[in-house]
Amino acid sequence: MTTTSITDVLLWCVGINYGFLLLWFGVFAFAHDWMYRLHRRWFRLSVDTFDAIHYAGMAAYKLAILLLNLAPLLALHLSD
Repeated sequence: MTTTSITDVLLWCVGINYGFLLLWFGVFAFAHDWMYRLHRRWFRLSVDTFDAIHYAGMAAYKLAILLLNLAPLLALHLSD
């Protein structure tokens, strides 16, 4: 693989991953009660715990995108 094709793949990965993150946030923000009821069927969670878990999950996912996709993409762009 050439660096151009790796750069293209990483760029697509960034776009797809941020799309999933925005979808997760959108569903969390606009269908919060539905999501809480759905998860409450399986787990005993308070609303505060549910919110904290999702907030931490979104933060971890965003950090993973930054470290695993954006950092290598930036390194490839700077090395050219």
